[in-house]
Parts: sequence; structure tokens; C-alpha cells
Amino acid sequence: MSKNNIKEIIKEGLNRSRRNNVTFLTGAGVSSASGIPTYRGSDGIWIKGTKFYKPESFGTFKHFKNNPDEVWQYTFFRKKMFAEALPNESHYDLVAIENILKERFQLITQNIDNLHQRAGSKNIFEIHGNLREMRCSDECSKEVYEIPSKISFKDYDEDLTTEEKELLVCPQCDKVTRPNILWFDEYYNERNFKIHTTLKIAKNTSLMIILGSSGATNLPNSLVQQTIKYGGSVIDVNMEDNNFTENFKDKKRFYSYRGTVSEFLKDFLNEI
Repeated sequence: MSKNNIKEIIKEGLNRSRRNNVTFLTGAGVSSASGIPTYRGSDGIWIKGTKFYKPESFGTFKHFKNNPDEVWQYTFFRKKMFAEALPNESHYDLVAIENILKERFQLITQNIDNLHQRAGSKNIFEIHGNLREMRCSDECSKEVYEIPSKISFKDYDEDLTTEEKELLVCPQCDKVTRPNILWFDEYYNERNFKIHTTLKIAKNTSLMIILGSSGATNLPNSLVQQTIKYGGSVIDVNMEDNNFTENFKDKKRFYSYRGTVSEFLKDFLNEI
């Protein structure tokens, strides 16, 4: 689709007086410019795996139950990767857009790397959780805890110490805790992953913009479907076709923008 047509769609979405949220749905492609690997790209985590795990197994609760120490070790390796990364231009452009649109701005992210927050975004809904928090793996309560900062970041082959493992025990039942993230064999819920809140946001969205997500999980597709169902428009910003394209290519209010996230956001800022 041409840039002129995209501009018209943006103008239409911005000028609606009802159900006029402007919602950004972000995936790993937004953080790739910060040096964080994507999940399903040619170099993605789920394509290549890791030194210890294969993609089909390590991203599951079943694997965690059998290998909690290994999964926690890998978690602290990823936390190190995230801490060493810096927010990129697209993260800061989204902050600028939020400052202009104010309460109309909604940011729904699949990313667990905390880069949106570090850039300064405020109105964020993390539908895949984050690596700041942990909760009881036995779900003995609804409590969510901060991951202890006393535990050092890890290299690939660096194990947790006995003292560090003790810090990862649920304070209420003494079972091992788990990262507060969504694994492949789990389901979205409201408590941890804001399924109902984000569906309501999508229902009241005049313009949804997908940035760097392949649409390989259920809730992002449901959000797009909800926006279109209630009269909103969706622009998929990606370098190539993906699951969203396949699922919504026949919908009248679904549009594709093939280019970089950074390029699109600069154009969007110029429009508003």
C-alpha cells in the first residue's frame, strides 16, 4: 500500500470521536535494533534454540517443572542481555507519540525486555509478562514478587549458587518460583496477561498499528479481529508477510505497510 493511502487511514483513525484509541501492538521486531534476537526470524530464539535447549521444549512450563534450575539460569542470562541493551529510536518515538496523544494512546506489547519502560512509555500492557517478576510455580496464591536483585546475571555456562536458589523460593509455600512470563503450553488470562483488558482496548480502538510482530500467538490475532469487528482499522508494519497477513488479508480494514518500524513511526509522527 502506498504511503499516501496509509496517511489517509491514519487521518481517519485520528479523527474519530468515539472508540478512538490509537493502539500500538509491539513484538520482538521493535527490540531487534537494540540487539535483542527476535523469536521467529531466521536468527530467532525459537528457530536456533540455545546452547542448552531446543525450541520445541525449553519454552514450556512442562520443561520448567523438570528443569527449574536450568530455566532460571537461562532467565538470568536473558536478563543480562536485556540489561546490556538500550532502547532504540523506535522506543523513543513511541514515547513521543504517547506524549502527543495522551490518554488515547495504548501500548500492548508481547516483549518481556522492559525496553519500552526504560524509554519512558507509561501506558503499557504486557501480554506475555516480563522478566522483572516471579510467582509461585504451584500457584499457591495470586501474589507476584520482584525477582531478587541480589541474584547476579549469568553467562551461558554459569550456574546459580545455592544461596541464589534459596532466593527463588515462594515465601508462602516454599515451592520454587517461576518467571512471570507466558510459555507455549500455557493460556492467556487476565491476572497475569491482561486478556480481557486488552480485548476491551481493541474494541474501542479506531486505529491499531502492529509493529514487528509475526502474529504467531492467539491473543494478538484476537486483538486485531476485535478492532476490525468494531469498525477500527489495522496497519501491519513489517518487512514481510506473516501470520497476520494470512489471517486478515481478506478484511477490508486490514492494511499492510512493508518497511521498517523506524521509518513508519517517523511518518506517523509527522502526521500527528
